[in-house]
Amino acid sequence: MTAGIDTPDRRGRTGLDLHGRDLTGNPRVRITDVQVLSCDWYVLRRTTFDYCHNDGRWSREQRETYDRGDGATILLHDTHRRTVLLTSQFRLPAYVNGHPDGMLIETAAGLLDGEGPEEAIRREAAEETGHFVGTAEQVFTVYMSPGSVTERLHFFAAPYGPSTATGDGGGVAAEGEDITTVELPFDEALEMVRHGAIADAKTIMLLQWAALDGPFRPGPDPVHGTVGGTPYDGPTRYEGRMR
Repeated sequence: MTAGIDTPDRRGRTGLDLHGRDLTGNPRVRITDVQVLSCDWYVLRRTTFDYCHNDGRWSREQRETYDRGDGATILLHDTHRRTVLLTSQFRLPAYVNGHPDGMLIETAAGLLDGEGPEEAIRREAAEETGHFVGTAEQVFTVYMSPGSVTERLHFFAAPYGPSTATGDGGGVAAEGEDITTVELPFDEALEMVRHGAIADAKTIMLLQWAALDGPFRPGPDPVHGTVGGTPYDGPTRYEGRMR
């Protein structure tokens, strides 16, 4: 009897070795075996499959996939003050792979855990930043590391301000979260990307979207006569605020 296969694992799951066996969307791929290597919390699998190359040759391949479920992330923005609300927390994988202290500045994010993407990201934003947002704008959905990780990440954006502040944030202590909010001028956040002070992929993607096609995009707003949808008199310097 094996946990996660024919007996429940710590999260109550069984049949984890069946994942992907019934896929038929690509006739060049025939999955022959799925082995569960670990299911302590997330699931690590080794999948064996036959693959038809462009020249018609078939080969047998093996790949390991890490399944942590799908997630969502959100950029909170205040267009009137030209600021964004981010988070800072310790990330062990970054720390052991060369980041000086492992403290990354990021957009609020988390796993769906059975919820819809928008419902999940509203929950995560409230838990991490103390701001409860209403309707969030869905920006795009992407595979963040498709060579080994199955996760699809849903990207959102929403305004924040005094009316959305409902709590202290900081994350869920019972889950080991110790999160600090970081409010930055939008232009300063972009500069931090350029110099490597912001090195998280999802955060960089949302900041660049906001600059190119989102709330801080250049050009006049035909309704309000503003730049990026906000009143703008030229460069203004704000101090980032952490709490």
